Amino acid sequence: MNESTLIDMRNIRKVFYTHELETHALAGVDLRVDRGEYVSISGPSGCGKSTLLSLTGLLDVPTEGSYTLNGTPVANLSANDRAQVRNREIGFIFQAFNLIGDLKVLENVEVPLTYRPGISRNERRERARAALERVGMAHRLNHYPSQLSGGQQQRVAVARALVGEPSILLADEPTGNLDSKNGEQVMLLLNDLHQSGATIVMVTHDDRYAAFARRQVFMFDGKVVDEDTLEKLREQEDRRVRELVSQSEQSQTMALGS
Repeated sequence: MNESTLIDMRNIRKVFYTHELETHALAGVDLRVDRGEYVSISGPSGCGKSTLLSLTGLLDVPTEGSYTLNGTPVANLSANDRAQVRNREIGFIFQAFNLIGDLKVLENVEVPLTYRPGISRNERRERARAALERVGMAHRLNHYPSQLSGGQQQRVAVARALVGEPSILLADEPTGNLDSKNGEQVMLLLNDLHQSGATIVMVTHDDRYAAFARRQVFMFDGKVVDEDTLEKLREQEDRRVRELVSQSEQSQTMALGS
């Protein structure tokens, strides 16, 4: 791993155990992200992309595999240690915004800094103001989330992700709750942040928005695949679905005729 590598994940596997049932969400994923990259992760529902982002953001731990984040091995850290690294290194942008309804915009953006020792209230306020200015929302700092549009709420969420000056921004379907116009505005904002040096990893199901990234990672059934392989797998799945529908229709026809 060289000094430009920010994320280095090798042979990552994730198995969920429920009622004696094993669900293999990730099956040996390798992923490397260098500083300053803008990477999208896309694929069909259930392919493991959100699980991969959750592991990348230290919200969960892999069943197997190694993960080095900004030079620190993090795959086997305790929950408390993961929380400290997460607060320092990672900024999250969620589909549902996850703003706190009874806090004003400025207070929402301050939240990540309240978990860092040695930062005064005045410094928190100044850094929050600067983050809001960066996303064009400084004029709304005394509003509550309910007084904002969806696009404005997501801009505030981006400011909250930026305020701690993280090494990387993780965006989980950042346009999922937005109409096309507001979705495009958020994507342009992320593009501007990348142009200014931010490292971004984004999960999206929308090919239009995946194209904003400089590198696209495709997933299928818990594995990273190349684009040609993904297209072939999609075609196979489409044929299988059509066959199942045809069989179902034939069965119904036979049942009605009997």
